[in-house]
Amino acid sequence: MKKIVLLMLAIAGAAFAADGAVANETLKAYSVVAAGIGLGLAALGGAIGMGNTAAATIAGTARNPGLGGKLMTTMFIALAMIEAQVIYALVVAMIALYANPFL
Repeated sequence: MKKIVLLMLAIAGAAFAADGAVANETLKAYSVVAAGIGLGLAALGGAIGMGNTAAATIAGTARNPGLGGKLMTTMFIALAMIEAQVIYALVVAMIALYANPFL
């Protein structure tokens, strides 16, 4: 992983030293890669968080069925917060792709 990061940094240095057209195309390509990786990691983290939240709610309801309603309400609030973080990552990815501040 370190080798890949160092290779990308070396290529980025060469791209920024190049003329404007090559640098813009390289930066656009890196933006696509970064958006894809970032959004993938955000979705993975959100899915893991949602799975853990649902599992904990099911376990809590199984232990004390009387609290099922309260636990379900709390679970839906937690799921909304987790999903909001994934949506923020999507917004950042869209900014990197379409309104790239580095170009």
